[in-house]
Amino acid sequence: MSYQPSPRPTFDGPAPIPYAGVTRHLWGDLASGEVADWIYVSSDKIHQIVFGLPPGGVFRHSEAYRTIFAADIVYYVLSGTLALSNPQTGEVHRALPGEAAFFRRDTWHHAMNTSQEPLRVLELFAPPPSQGTSGAYARTKEYLADARYGQDQWLGRWPLARAEAAAGQTIQVLREADMLWRMEGNERPALVGLFVSTEHLTVGTMRLLPGQRSEPQAHGGAESLYVLSGTLNVRLHEQPGACWFELAPRDGFYLPEGAVHQYYNVTDAPVEFIFGVAPRYLPDGAAPDRERG
Repeated sequence: MSYQPSPRPTFDGPAPIPYAGVTRHLWGDLASGEVADWIYVSSDKIHQIVFGLPPGGVFRHSEAYRTIFAADIVYYVLSGTLALSNPQTGEVHRALPGEAAFFRRDTWHHAMNTSQEPLRVLELFAPPPSQGTSGAYARTKEYLADARYGQDQWLGRWPLARAEAAAGQTIQVLREADMLWRMEGNERPALVGLFVSTEHLTVGTMRLLPGQRSEPQAHGGAESLYVLSGTLNVRLHEQPGACWFELAPRDGFYLPEGAVHQYYNVTDAPVEFIFGVAPRYLPDGAAPDRERG
């Protein structure tokens, strides 16, 4: 089967992305394995999808579908158990729901669902495929013919060689203890935890208590989000048309660079969402030690 590029849904301005209307796609072929994709947004700055594998399902790579890209990529596990490997180095990592895996450009990667429930993974990717960083780029790389799924050099030296192994890893699994925490806002500070923040992509989570709202904020890049739990309201400032939106779990939202927005929880239960911003988290001209959003 020849390579079929994924759809690239884009938006002219801020937009809610209800789960029912998310673009569906099937990635891969018989050699690579087939992966169900729910594509939320694939703009000129950021790419956000959810991908799924059944219990025991796996994706590898094939001549047409190569899994090596020119981007920073975060995988956040929503359900199931993700076994993520670099078949070039033999690294194998395991991520559970609520944990994230991060890797940078030119990292071969394969994945398997090692649980008895469907695997669902939120993927955030920048620079996005519209910038030539995905399939077209992958086909310029030398094909990886032999895959490894273990690193025998550590046998007989584990865990004594743990630090040495970690220094050479191309994939990092990030848990709550690894997050960079921030209080954003002055009068109504909200707690934000960042999994990753590079020159290309920032990925984090926010949790709002019942009745809590964030302060107006804007970013130096486009933002996309995914609601994990609860009911989230988004308020837009300085925008024509609709300015108040309500999102349920599995819904998304897209905000172009510079769009001023607030997050509200007007319910009696907590709300939590995960977001990605690309390329810059802080707006132009913001002082990092004073910025609160």
